[in-house]
Amino acid sequence: MGVLNVTPDSFSDGGRYAGLEAAVAHGVALHRDGADVVDIGGESTRPGADRVDAPTEISRVVPVIRELAAAGVPLSIDTTRAAVAAAAIEAGAAVVNDVSGGLADPGMAAVVADAGCPWILMHWRGHSRRMQELADYRDVVAEVCDELRQRVDDAVAAGVDPARIVLDPGLGFAKRGEHNWALSARLGELIALGRPVLFAASRKSYLGRLLVDAKGEPRPVDDREAATIATSVLAVAAGAWGVRVHDVRATADALAVWRATGSPRLERHTHE
Repeated sequence: MGVLNVTPDSFSDGGRYAGLEAAVAHGVALHRDGADVVDIGGESTRPGADRVDAPTEISRVVPVIRELAAAGVPLSIDTTRAAVAAAAIEAGAAVVNDVSGGLADPGMAAVVADAGCPWILMHWRGHSRRMQELADYRDVVAEVCDELRQRVDDAVAAGVDPARIVLDPGLGFAKRGEHNWALSARLGELIALGRPVLFAASRKSYLGRLLVDAKGEPRPVDDREAATIATSVLAVAAGAWGVRVHDVRATADALAVWRATGSPRLERHTHE
């Protein structure tokens, strides 16, 4: 899954693809480089980000979706709002990637059920403005699994086809670095929930804090690609259904090398 943020303030590429021409060109390039789906977002969900209203979000994403769909690029919409998802699906998006797991907008389940499209449910505890205040866990993996099970149950009860549900542990969303590393190390426990799992670590701050420079400063966003590729390959080796990344070509190259070795998936350890 290739990331296409048509926002002025996303943490990695905010403003770079805010214009229609630049966004469409980048979406086509992501698909050409190996993205099976291009994920378009019109609202930043970085920690501390302010919300935009639904009309603004729709105005950002729908023209890009129309152009890319016409070019034959498979698309998902990265939104927590039912109205935005509905407009995006009408414009040509085929997947809904909801970082709130359906909690932010109670109308989202009906939109997804009516469309019959895949719905990516991410683990979430609150909007970006205060989500890091909610990063309180005794056992982050067990609690994320429990909360995702509830999201699946609620989605199915609302009429969503269970075969169309994908789970995302929500790295960086109400998670500190140690939580992200635990979820990565014990990814098999999430996969054992029986749903496809999307792994989305690309360029996130916990990778930068791992890779400090000589002065002890975190590695900047644009210099976290090797770490992103490593996490992506490890996730796929552990059984992840997909990885969401900014640099599709480099990730696709690394996964091609991994597949060429014929390496088996990593042993799935469970937490005792």
